[in-house]
Amino acid sequence: MALPFSPPRLHLSSSIFRTFLVSAFLLIVISLLLFSPVSRICPSAVSSPLVAPAPTSLRHLLFGIASSSKSWPRRKSYVRLWWRLGFMRGAVFLDSPIAGETDEPGLPTLRVSANTSRFPYTFEGGLRSAIRIARIVKELVEGVVGNDSSDADIRWVVLGDDDTLFFPENLVGTLAKYDWEQWYYVGGQSESVWQNSKHSFSMAYGGGGIAMSYPLAKVLARVLDSCLVRYAHLYGSDDRIFACLAELGVGLTHEPGFHQVDVRGDIFGILSAHPLTPLISLHHLDQIEPIFPGMTRMAAFDHLFRSAHFDPSRILQQTICYDSSKLLTISVSWGYVVQIFEGNQLIVDLLSVPETYTHWKRGLSSLILSYMFNTREFNKDPCKKPDVFFFESVVQHQGRIQSNYTMHDLEICQERKVHTKNLKQITIFSQFLQPRQPLRRECCEVLQTSSATVMEIYIRKCKDDELIAMHQGTG
Repeated sequence: MALPFSPPRLHLSSSIFRTFLVSAFLLIVISLLLFSPVSRICPSAVSSPLVAPAPTSLRHLLFGIASSSKSWPRRKSYVRLWWRLGFMRGAVFLDSPIAGETDEPGLPTLRVSANTSRFPYTFEGGLRSAIRIARIVKELVEGVVGNDSSDADIRWVVLGDDDTLFFPENLVGTLAKYDWEQWYYVGGQSESVWQNSKHSFSMAYGGGGIAMSYPLAKVLARVLDSCLVRYAHLYGSDDRIFACLAELGVGLTHEPGFHQVDVRGDIFGILSAHPLTPLISLHHLDQIEPIFPGMTRMAAFDHLFRSAHFDPSRILQQTICYDSSKLLTISVSWGYVVQIFEGNQLIVDLLSVPETYTHWKRGLSSLILSYMFNTREFNKDPCKKPDVFFFESVVQHQGRIQSNYTMHDLEICQERKVHTKNLKQITIFSQFLQPRQPLRRECCEVLQTSSATVMEIYIRKCKDDELIAMHQGTG
C-alpha cells in the first residue's frame, strides 16, 4: 500500500558530493587558523616562518672577575691580555675601593662587592673573601635584571679570577655546543687528585673558570644567600657555588679545556701535551715560570696570545708525525713548541704529560702526589731529551698559516744527533682550524727540503683510515 505522501529524493553525483566535503573541510581549517587563541595572541606564528637564533658570541657572555684592592693593580695586565673591549660585558669585583683607581680603557668596569659580614664562615685558616666571591654571580644577575635590553641578550655567566687567562674564542665555541636555555654548569676539575679529594671531583674550580647558563644563574642568584648560611664550613667560593647547585639538582658538565693549574713551576709538560680539546683558560699565573725561555712571565703569555690570535682553535693542539727515513718522531704543540725525538715514539706515549712541574701542595707523601692525567718522567739529561723548538712567529699567506719555531739551545747536548745536528728552525704549514666542530687529531708530514738548517712540516686532515704511526718496513 502506497503512502499518502512520499518525500522527494535528492540525487547527488559522487563527484559533487566529494567536492562538497573538501570545501567544508577547508573552511573549517581556515576558521581554526584565523580565530584560534594562538593566532590572536601571536599572529606571526601563522603568517611568518620561525627565525633561527643567532649563534652564541662574545656579546652573549657576562663576566664576573674576582679581585681585590691588593691584587688588582698588579694583575690587571693579565686581564688586559684577553679582554675584548666593545665585544665583552662584565665587571671586576673588589673588596674595597682603590685610591686613584678608576675604570681604564681596555679593561672591565670596577665594582665594589656588597658587605658580607652577616654570613658565617667557619673553615679554620680559610679566607672570608670566599663568601664575597661566591656572591659575584648574584650581584651580576641583579645588576641586569629589569634592564630588558641587557637581560634578553645574555646567555652565559662566566666567573673567573684576576689571575685567570681566558681564550675567548675557544670559550665561546665550547659553550655554543650547549643549549643555553637549559640549566648548565660547565667547568674543569683540579689537576691534583689531592685537591679534588679534599673538595670534590664533581666541582668546577673557580680559578679555571665557571660557566653557567643564564637561566640557571638567575635561579642560583635567588637562592644563593640561604646556601651561604648552610655551608659556612666550606673553604672556597667555588665550593659554595657547587653545594648550592647540588641542592638545585644540577651536576657539572666537565670540559677539560678549563685549567685550574694546581701545580707550580714549569708547566711545559702540561702545555706540550694538551688534551684533544680547545684551550679555554689558564690559572695561577703567578705560581708558574715563564712559559717561553728568555721572557718575563707577562711577555711570555702575550707571545702565546699572538699565535692564538691567528688560529684560536688550534692553539696547543698536539700533532704527531714521523720521518721514517731518519727515524725521527716529531711532536707539534701548535703555537707553542715542537719537539724532535730520536727513534719511533708511539703516539700513546707522547700523549702522556712530562712531569716538568711540582705539586701544588708541598710536603705531601708521594702516595697522594698524583694527577688527573697520565704522566711520564721528564729526562733532564740534555743528550736524552728531545730537541726543543719554541714558537717564534706566525703569518698568514695565501689562505694558509705559517708558524715558525726556533731551536732552544739552553743546556744543549754537545754531541748532537746526526739528523738534527744543524737544524735551527722548523716551519709549520696549516689551514685555519674551524671552531665548534668535534676534534679529531690531525696528521702531519715532513716535507722534503734541500736545507739542513730548516725542517718544514705540513699539518692536514687525516684520511678516514689513516693511522698516526711510523710506517713499517722503512728507515
